[in-house]
Amino acid sequence: MHIGSLIEKHTAPFVSLEFFPPSDEATLPAFYDVVEKLKAINPLFVSVTYGAGGKKQDRTLDVTKKLVEMHLPTMAHLTCVGASHERIERFLGSLESIGVHTVLALRGDAPTTDWVPENSSFQHANDLVRFIKTRKPDMGVGVACYPTPHPESPSYAFDRAHTAEKLVEADFGITQLFFDVREYVALVEALRALNITKPIIPGILPVQSFASLRRILSLSGAAISGKLYLQLEEADAKGGADYVRAAGLTFAESMVRRLLDAGAPGVHLYTLNKADMCLALIDRLSLH
Repeated sequence: MHIGSLIEKHTAPFVSLEFFPPSDEATLPAFYDVVEKLKAINPLFVSVTYGAGGKKQDRTLDVTKKLVEMHLPTMAHLTCVGASHERIERFLGSLESIGVHTVLALRGDAPTTDWVPENSSFQHANDLVRFIKTRKPDMGVGVACYPTPHPESPSYAFDRAHTAEKLVEADFGITQLFFDVREYVALVEALRALNITKPIIPGILPVQSFASLRRILSLSGAAISGKLYLQLEEADAKGGADYVRAAGLTFAESMVRRLLDAGAPGVHLYTLNKADMCLALIDRLSLH
């Protein structure tokens, strides 16, 4: 079943989970142990990030197949930057063969700031959405949304219009991680004003360590309030990782409650392939 259909039919708030394929094959047994633990919270679906080309792509397919075999509704991420039509169709066919019928369609990161893709058909994620809906009309499609504009967007209005264009054909959106509920509310209101009624699922990162937070902020371009950053920095200085996790858990719980009160259909948790924080958060929220 398409993930979009699961979301549409699910009337109560839900949780979904994101995993990334481990780079070291030796860590796969421990990774699947984490997945098994998180399976206990009954996620509506799970997603697997995309490794482009060669062994990384093979690992994505292997992990995705295993999660399907674990009876988890699974969505695979798919990036298109620099891809050929043939590579995209081949990957989609591989997904269908293992029982995956929904992808998260992403542009992906260019290898350099001045890089120009050889295949001009895939300049943006909406090109990939359109391609999938044309070539594989039975494939479900989700897209990424940015509560604050994508770093390459010149303005909020441009970013919202671009997001709306993707969601005309896609089935649902999942946001980039963020730390201010007002940003999610503003995003949804802007999309509704553009006649987009598709579900928008907020992506939440339960902060597990101060070091990982700084790394993720630098990679994602997400913003965090100075007050929260200082709170987590002080927790790290006072008691290290345990104090940061406690503060991060309390903040995530408050944030999810406010998001659900604001009408979010559920939350998508960025697990970082770890179980404890997600289990504790869902237990506090009674979402399982």
